[in-house]
Amino acid sequence: MDISIHTFFIVCPLVFLAGLVDSIAGGGGLISLPAYFIAGLPPHYAIGTNKLSSSVGTAIAAFRYCKNKLVDWGIVIPSVLLALLGSTIGASLALLAGEKILKYILLFLLPAVGFYVLKSKTFTRKIEPKPLPRLKVYFIACLASFIIGAYDGFYGPGTGAFLILTYTAAARMDIRIASGNAKLVNLSSNIAALATFMLSGKIMFVLGITAALFSIGGNYIGSELVLKNGHKIIRPVILVVITLLFIKVISDNI
Repeated sequence: MDISIHTFFIVCPLVFLAGLVDSIAGGGGLISLPAYFIAGLPPHYAIGTNKLSSSVGTAIAAFRYCKNKLVDWGIVIPSVLLALLGSTIGASLALLAGEKILKYILLFLLPAVGFYVLKSKTFTRKIEPKPLPRLKVYFIACLASFIIGAYDGFYGPGTGAFLILTYTAAARMDIRIASGNAKLVNLSSNIAALATFMLSGKIMFVLGITAALFSIGGNYIGSELVLKNGHKIIRPVILVVITLLFIKVISDNI
C-alpha cells in the first residue's frame, strides 16, 4: 500500500497531540486512531500502524513511572501476562473480521468509547483509595487486565483510562500506583497486538515509525508541563477529531 506526503502531514501532528493528551489524562487513542482513518488508511492498517506509534509513546511514559517507583510489581506482573493473552486474542479477532465489517464496528465503538471516557471521573478528580484485601485487589486487577487487554488488541482507544478507572474504583488502588500499573499493562497489550498485526503484514512501518517520534515528543512534553487547564483542553480536542473522522466517513460514502 502506497502512502503520500499529505498522509504524514495529517497523522504526525495528531499523533503528537494524542501523546500530549495521553500523558496528561489518558485517552490519546481517541485522537491517534482516527488520525489514520482520516488519512485514508484501511481499518486493519490503521489499527496496526497506530499500535506501532502508540507503543513507543506508552513505553516512554511507562519508563518514567517505573523510574519514580510508582508501580506495584506484585500486582502488575500477573496483570501484564494476562493483558498479553487478552490482547493477542483481541487482535486475532480483529484480523478475522472483514475490512467493511470492522469499519462499521469501529464507527460504532469510537463515539461510544469517546463518550464514556469524556464523561469519566478520570478527567475531573482523583478517587481516594479505600484499601481492599490484597487477594481481592489481585483478582480485580488481573481480570480487568485480561478483559481490557482484549479490547485493546481489538480496538484500543481509551484503554489507559479504562484501566485506571477499574484499578481505582473497583480495586481501590492509589491513583498514582494505578496509573503506573496501567501504563505497564497498556504497554504489554500494545506490544502483543503489535506483534499480531505485524505477523499479518498490516503495518505501514515508515509512517508508524515517523509517527512514533511525534508520539514520543507529545508524551515527553505532556509529562513535563504542568497545565492548569489541561483536562479542560482535552475534551474539545477529542471531540473535534472524532467529528472530523465522521465528516470524512460521510463524504466517502456520498
